Amino acid sequence: MTTVRLLSYNIRSMRDDRAALARVIRRLRPDVVCVQEAPRFASWRRKRRWLARRAALTDAVSRRAAGLELFTGPRVTVLHQEHHLLSPVRGMHRRGLALGVLDVGGARLVAASVHLDLAGEPRRRHAEEIVAELDRVSEEFRAPVVVAGDINEQPGGATWDFLSERFQDAYAIAPHGEGLTFSAAESRSRIDGVFAGPGIEVLGCGVPDDPELLADYPRATDHRPLLAELRVH
Repeated sequence: MTTVRLLSYNIRSMRDDRAALARVIRRLRPDVVCVQEAPRFASWRRKRRWLARRAALTDAVSRRAAGLELFTGPRVTVLHQEHHLLSPVRGMHRRGLALGVLDVGGARLVAASVHLDLAGEPRRRHAEEIVAELDRVSEEFRAPVVVAGDINEQPGGATWDFLSERFQDAYAIAPHGEGLTFSAAESRSRIDGVFAGPGIEVLGCGVPDDPELLADYPRATDHRPLLAELRVH
């Protein structure tokens, strides 16, 4: 069994204090970072690589479309990666799915980053598309799944409940620290989640509340980071 530190973080295209953002990620010592709103426009590769270097990580699964990224730490080997665009919605930002099949200290898992739609109907539809892709990859590689990201919906919504029925809502299973993730300056909503499938034990999940981190959160981006400690069987 292997313990994995997985971080989900919406970084708002690195439009805020980049040094604070890098400090937050580095202090949390993640093995895997599921990023939403990674830079997508001018110099997007350079910006993502800068953040990876400053946070002592590798930009492991990276494509421009949909603004999704997976960073990995030194214990992690990427065995396979995929990036999917989800069904289009007229007049709305194109959503996607970034996933990697990872080896972490000898344990294999599928980690995925998502950023779901602001509108309810496409958000629910995209969640079904995501689960179908993850089921396929999990079966192909015989690895458990963890999917993390900005759900743009709180618990009790149709999409959140759909994901909670298929996976473990990590914060609900083992809360550790604060659960509210938005906004960074004054958190009132739990719209970011980590959802772990069978074969993964949730040891703890929440927003770390170290005073130095709390001071950096509003500088870094408009979401707070959600950190999960997972045991992969």
